[in-house]
Amino acid sequence: MTHLGCKTPHSLDRLASIWEYEGGIRKAILALKYKFALEITREVSELIAKEMKKERFIFPSELVLVPVPLHWHRANWRGFNQVEEIGKLVAKEMGWKFIPDLLQKKIPTVPQTELKREERLKNIRGIFSLNPRYNIQDTKYPVLIFDDVWTTGSTIKEAAKMLKRGGAKEIWGFTIAKGR
Repeated sequence: MTHLGCKTPHSLDRLASIWEYEGGIRKAILALKYKFALEITREVSELIAKEMKKERFIFPSELVLVPVPLHWHRANWRGFNQVEEIGKLVAKEMGWKFIPDLLQKKIPTVPQTELKREERLKNIRGIFSLNPRYNIQDTKYPVLIFDDVWTTGSTIKEAAKMLKRGGAKEIWGFTIAKGR
């Protein structure tokens, strides 16, 4: 949960990551992103769902899972959004609603991995928009923003800000791994 002293009207309400960004999970994420290893999404999503069902994670039975989007140009280059592919399988396993296009990345950016903390914050500012096909105010369930790695948190925080400005009441952040 977000500490009350740190909470703002547009901040995350909760945040969780499953693993540290190291070892086998780091290799799996890198393979998905840069070696186009789409075939491992099923195995990774099964491991995630198994961990999510453990007692250390307490999720409501009703959630809306929203993957962090890629800009259409990067998605076309890669052929898929690894976060969307894993998120779809995790949502199905957990019995959650899945809306892959609720958020849109309207501006292409330099990959965050190439940047330092301050550059990351600036790089990600204002890049998301809400898909006008949806009315987020009608969503009565918490929205779970799903991403692969939490490093500075700038991506998920920016997505949360957009969703809250659009009327979402409760936003959770969830990542496969957290960096150091």
